[in-house]
Amino acid sequence: MNIYEYQAMSLFSQYGIDTVPWELVDTLETISAKAKSLGGRVMLKAQVLAGSRGKSGGVKLVSCEKDLKSTAEEILSLTIKSLPVKSILLAQAVKIKEEYYLGLTLDRGLKKIVFMLSSSGGVEIEEIAQKTPQKIHKVYINPLKGPDESVLKNTLLKVFKTDSARDEAYGTLLKMYRIFIEKDCTLVEINPYAAVEPDNRLLALDAKINFDDNALFKHPEIESLRNPEEYSPDEIRARKANLSFVSMNGNVGCIVNGAGLAMATMDIIKLFGGEPANFLDVGGSSNPEKVLNALEIILANKKIKVILINIFGGITRCDDIAKGILMAKEKLNIQVPLVIRLVGTNEEKGQSMLREKGLAVAEKMSEAVKKAVEVL
Repeated sequence: MNIYEYQAMSLFSQYGIDTVPWELVDTLETISAKAKSLGGRVMLKAQVLAGSRGKSGGVKLVSCEKDLKSTAEEILSLTIKSLPVKSILLAQAVKIKEEYYLGLTLDRGLKKIVFMLSSSGGVEIEEIAQKTPQKIHKVYINPLKGPDESVLKNTLLKVFKTDSARDEAYGTLLKMYRIFIEKDCTLVEINPYAAVEPDNRLLALDAKINFDDNALFKHPEIESLRNPEEYSPDEIRARKANLSFVSMNGNVGCIVNGAGLAMATMDIIKLFGGEPANFLDVGGSSNPEKVLNALEIILANKKIKVILINIFGGITRCDDIAKGILMAKEKLNIQVPLVIRLVGTNEEKGQSMLREKGLAVAEKMSEAVKKAVEVL
């Protein structure tokens, strides 16, 4: 789960991380007063859950009041990566002497948390990794033990020039780590973490935090920050129906049981020249209603030209999947072809139920995927 920058800034403040002074603006009536409270010279930053805001015109510096409202109106009229801008973070403009990058994420391969530090802040970390990877310093952490003070401080020597800066950065990194652990994050990032004039104090000028969806049940205070724009209408409906669903850009609708099989199905669709329209895992349940809900959600996508149902029944019984398909045929206006592969527990019964209603069933996954792609 992602949150807006201003929400991440608020969480930083709760944990004692120093941020640039800021205000949130969603109407123009109060913008002048808020800008004055920040010193008049301000950065206007569009609040959307998308990157490259600056390249899209969503980040602008305003030095005088006469340009304030017109610039805000311009930003609020933007749509960035299909997301309309509904609010602006108004941040005090500061004079930057040095820019750094601080990040904290997971290395799933090593099963460790990793700090990433760089003296090249202010640009995308992906760009640094590609062009000058030697500028990214990493510190790996065993989550059962926590950060090693000596290792972390030795790494800070490679990034920051003064003792005072290293001490400030060390404190900030420990606070980021607390957020990461206590809130079950997948990413905590400051870019840039900047030394600002006149006293070279280090401030977070930006904030990004992502959370593990699977841990949100432990954090109602984080769940309450969820923003609808992060999800398509289909994803929201799927969440309510307890389906694992992710929208994609293709035209082959997919209904599969099991995340691994769902990913393999999408890979094979691509292999045979098709484009999956979604990831959808109906899970291990044998409730026919899940299949009905899945088909209903997929059919709402007008790009769909064919629906591929790929079931390998274990806990999931093939006859219950067949019941769900037949229920959907009766209740929904299905105008696109269905290609069905139904193998596993009670497969003969399930296949027989479908064939009696004139539906063809494939036994091999490659056969089913080929048939689906041939429809396109």
